[in-house]
Amino acid sequence: MKQDYYEILGISKGASAAEIKKAYRKKAIQYHPDKNPDDEKAEEMFKKAAEAYEVLSDDDKRARYDQYGHAAFENGGFGGGGFGGGMNMDDIFSQFGDIFGGAFGGGGGFSGFGGGGRQRRVKGSSLKIRLKLTLEEIANGVEKKVKVRRKVQAPGVTYKTCETCNGSGQMTRITNTILGRMQTSTTCSTCGGAGQVMDKRPAGADGQGMLTKEETVSIKIPAGVVEGMQLKVSGKGNEAPGNGISGDLLVVIEEKEHEALKREGDNLHYDLYISFSEAALGTSKEIDTVTGKVRIKIESGVQSGKILRLRGKGIPSVNGYGKGDLLVHINVWTPKTLTKEQKTFFEKMAEEENFVPNPEKSDKSFFEKVKDMFS
Repeated sequence: MKQDYYEILGISKGASAAEIKKAYRKKAIQYHPDKNPDDEKAEEMFKKAAEAYEVLSDDDKRARYDQYGHAAFENGGFGGGGFGGGMNMDDIFSQFGDIFGGAFGGGGGFSGFGGGGRQRRVKGSSLKIRLKLTLEEIANGVEKKVKVRRKVQAPGVTYKTCETCNGSGQMTRITNTILGRMQTSTTCSTCGGAGQVMDKRPAGADGQGMLTKEETVSIKIPAGVVEGMQLKVSGKGNEAPGNGISGDLLVVIEEKEHEALKREGDNLHYDLYISFSEAALGTSKEIDTVTGKVRIKIESGVQSGKILRLRGKGIPSVNGYGKGDLLVHINVWTPKTLTKEQKTFFEKMAEEENFVPNPEKSDKSFFEKVKDMFS
């Protein structure tokens, strides 16, 4: 079972942004690879801390994590960070380098104990798409193929080492102060921190040596996603020039309206209309569910407003904790027009004992039924 992000950083769920940053910096320094050479366990802890910080430092990701746990990012290959898989140490350094300050070397980079700076790897921009799903697709999970227009490096483009920063991606300046010599580093303005500039640009490529290409991307959608949920497909955004890393594809979930079923969290609601005679005599009806049609039995004497609960026929929880229910609302249809014979029949029955309303104690009021629905 994957370790809790708050536990990894040693903080409480109510920790502030400043406390999260401070806790991550402490862990990152403790397990930094320069401080723990050839220590696989320390490297793994370093990656875990970076993954936890990547999620908890982002308000949107943190909210989804608090609500759904790791399932909000892991299902179908989506990752909150993915440092243990798709991303490497350079990715971590490129994204969170500012956290370390001057802890490793004098200039705020990652020169560390081994000497020599780490070249910043530029990350391509992310792309965002909206994906509409039916209720059946949401309930069962689905794999979708979508066409995405993304920037990729043009064939034949070459890059050379930036002469301004000599490939380090940073410019270092030393200032004499009353406290001694102070060294500061800033991103190279020529290469943008990549350490490389374009050498040869093929025809049709833009100023960074990129082309726009349409690509089909396969997306696995986990069961139970909700309207507005944002999933991430790592590496399927725009590529970055040179030795950079690709951005991500962000997938925003939208729900298509179902003709018969209404969703409320993990539960579904279905309005079933029956006639007077069906209510009095009892009947069976075929209704829609997200896994196909099912037939249910309606007992004789059923009252309008009664709710039948079909357990486990709702939507699976996105975090894997069971399924919701299907609530069938019985509505007895009152005829709006009557023939002469029908009207005569109901006039005769008006005073009959079995037609006089006589609710039993077990027959709940409307407010009690509403209370039960939300309990």
